[in-house]
Amino acid sequence: MLNPKNIFVYDPGSNTKSTVNAISPDINIVPTYQEILSNPEITAVIIASPASTHYFVAKEALNSGKHCLVEKPITLYSSEAKELVDIATSKNLKLMVGHVLLYHGAIIKILEETGENNMLGDIQYIYSNRLNLGKIRSEENSLWSFAPHDISIIQYFTGVNPIEIMAKGSAVIQPHIEDSTITFLKYPGNITAHIFVSWLHPFKEHRLVVIGSKGMFVFEDSAQTDKLKFYSKGFKKGDDGTFLPFDNSFEVVQYDTKPPLAEEQKHFFNCIIEDKTPLSDGIHALEVLKILETAQERLKS
Repeated sequence: MLNPKNIFVYDPGSNTKSTVNAISPDINIVPTYQEILSNPEITAVIIASPASTHYFVAKEALNSGKHCLVEKPITLYSSEAKELVDIATSKNLKLMVGHVLLYHGAIIKILEETGENNMLGDIQYIYSNRLNLGKIRSEENSLWSFAPHDISIIQYFTGVNPIEIMAKGSAVIQPHIEDSTITFLKYPGNITAHIFVSWLHPFKEHRLVVIGSKGMFVFEDSAQTDKLKFYSKGFKKGDDGTFLPFDNSFEVVQYDTKPPLAEEQKHFFNCIIEDKTPLSDGIHALEVLKILETAQERLKS
């Protein structure tokens, strides 16, 4: 447990003092973030500033010798992200990015059952819907607002980069800012995925489906109960070469319900203490960003 007296916060928001004091009155509030970066006793920082500032703040922090946890996306341009990765590597610092769903118990459980227990078999197809009548952004489209979560998960499951990327979208509310986008990804091994994101939708739906040769995982984060299920469904090839369906009942899968954000921050702390590479390190974040950039190019073309 960190001593609150060793925690320093910079936030120009009007409610900063009351918010911080509600956590602990011993936490230090400073007038500029440079005061944090110039303090030699501070060895690690969490950067949760607007995405457009991530590159500049993280670069200063890394050059000041601080380990960095940066909110997603790591930067807005892959060239900037690559520079941050290079700085962290040269200074032997941890650079981690807040792809928080990688620390969600359900995602971890799916990976465990897919890898160690081979419950899913060979991954064949993944799709994710992240939909809501949500807050409309004017500085970024729905792809950049929501899809980084899903891309990071799919990269986590496949362990490789896609060989083909396609994307389509519609800008209804504001010109040139897509409210809804569908992104298609093709991976080696004939694995395909699609990501449907929108802030122009009548109801909230956060659903991830991972389909394998032995069955299918469905994670519905927007459901009230039984959020993770395994369906023993699929097709088997018969002796005559035809494909026969198998359609058995589903089972509810239990998983660790610890808050993902807290687990993410613990992971950052432990990686520093134990000198381990973070799960969502700078290289992983750079791969996600490159996919986003390519998808954005496909949208505009």
